[in-house]
Amino acid sequence: MKLYVLRHGIAEDAAPGQSDSDRRLTPEGCDKLQTTLATVARAGVRASLIISSPLVRAVQSAGILAGELEYNGEILRSAALAPEARVSEVWSEIRTHKDESNLWLASHNPLCSQLAGYVLGVPGLSVQFGKGTILCVEFDRFGPEPRGVLRWMLTARLSA
Repeated sequence: MKLYVLRHGIAEDAAPGQSDSDRRLTPEGCDKLQTTLATVARAGVRASLIISSPLVRAVQSAGILAGELEYNGEILRSAALAPEARVSEVWSEIRTHKDESNLWLASHNPLCSQLAGYVLGVPGLSVQFGKGTILCVEFDRFGPEPRGVLRWMLTARLSA
């Protein structure tokens, strides 16, 4: 399996009284994310399943992802991808879908940064995971602890 971790695009600041979970992508956030995802689509990357955090900005990012990769399946939502979730919860979600060939997760920081090291088997690894960044890790087994192989990482700045 190839696992792709996508941090959502640039989101609006919360308005007074607005819940953090309702924050939407800005027009700039949509455009930059679309550019980054178009780059991976041109490279032939596809999705067999997309799972998103239930927060609006991640769901919007997953929708842009689906459009760019011509994914016609359902976008699942999982609380395991919420910003305050634990990496072990994400690993359980990944293992549930271990038969997928190209699994995409749309999530948030600090979870994305923590997850990068965790899925590579180095939980203490510090990874800068900016908005719109994509990480690709490959797995050939799904034991209780992850041991993935880093294939590549793409930031929005590099794809601009």
